[in-house]
Amino acid sequence: MDRKVYLDNAATTYVSSEVLNEMMPCFNTIYGNSNSLHSFGRDAQAVVDRARDRVAKAINANTTEIYFTSGGTEANNWAIKGLAHANASKGKHIIVSKIEHDSILESCKELEKEGFEVTYLNCDSEGLVSVTDLLHYIRTDTILVSIMAVNNEIGTIQSIKTLASIAHDKGAIFHTDAVQAIGHIKIDVKDMGIDALTMSAHKIYGPKGVGALYVRNGLHIENLIVGGSQERGKRGGTLNVPAIVGFGKAVEIAVRDIFVNNQKLKSIRDYFVKNVFEKIDYVKLNGHPFQKVNNIVNLSFEMVEGESVLMLLDMEGIAVSTGSACTSGSLEASHVIKALKVSDEMAHSAIRFSFAKSISKDDVDYVVDTLVKVIAKLRAISPITKTGRAK
Repeated sequence: MDRKVYLDNAATTYVSSEVLNEMMPCFNTIYGNSNSLHSFGRDAQAVVDRARDRVAKAINANTTEIYFTSGGTEANNWAIKGLAHANASKGKHIIVSKIEHDSILESCKELEKEGFEVTYLNCDSEGLVSVTDLLHYIRTDTILVSIMAVNNEIGTIQSIKTLASIAHDKGAIFHTDAVQAIGHIKIDVKDMGIDALTMSAHKIYGPKGVGALYVRNGLHIENLIVGGSQERGKRGGTLNVPAIVGFGKAVEIAVRDIFVNNQKLKSIRDYFVKNVFEKIDYVKLNGHPFQKVNNIVNLSFEMVEGESVLMLLDMEGIAVSTGSACTSGSLEASHVIKALKVSDEMAHSAIRFSFAKSISKDDVDYVVDTLVKVIAKLRAISPITKTGRAK
């Protein structure tokens, strides 16, 4: 295996050199605890403040509305549980979609055990959450609506501004998981009516283990992690200064270069899809054909198992995914793909290809050529024919 091509950037990206250079002094020069009052602590606090300002600016928020976390999963847990608990006196009804990240869905399951009622909205065959369904199910006692901005498996972009407006009309809080959206679509929390928003650094060429939760000023949220006065008393724990600094730089770059990166990624994605459909039969594109981000392509290949495709591609140095990295240990078909109302066979054959800004057409050619061979090999030994009957 002489060549490697990484196409699992929706799981995590590499840390860019600009980000790494920004982080390095925080390991051995600006190494104070940012909560300490002496000069070492103040120096650390200064670079944290700069990062907070960069994150806030990226989504048109105020710096006092940004709380750093250990990543998107913590931020989602905090948003769902914290907002539900803090606003339970107004009602105990929550609405989320069936294609949310597991950190949202599992948090809702925990709340259901506490007596909260959760409505799980369907999506259509292209991954769009129905505005009509939200209008139908939202109630006067609905306190929270959470719909992800961009789906992490199929890349479909939701109509966030419209969904948020419906939530507000009923007096509900609107939260969105924007982990896969930052750097790919413009996010303006004020214009879009977003009350709370989740972000993560390692999806935008920043370090792992750091994220943020935006909470609109004036919104009540219960603490998830206690035991310290950090983050204005809302999230206990010593701040990961190097990672936070890296996050700030990564989000600044992501917003700065969004147009150029999107142009390149769209060209690469379209080139990849065109070649796959020209060279391989019985392929289905999962997700919306147009209302989607440029870095994610999810394809189902009839008559093969997705896990087998993944393993054979890996043997040729190509990294892809059969779903979210957070659920990769499960043999179950992706809950997102199943929500698109496809057959079990198509759900189990789904592969996510997610591109980085460093990808080249030469890389794509290698992937497509290898994919053609892999699919042909697997179909030759598959017990399932195009008719769906065993050979």
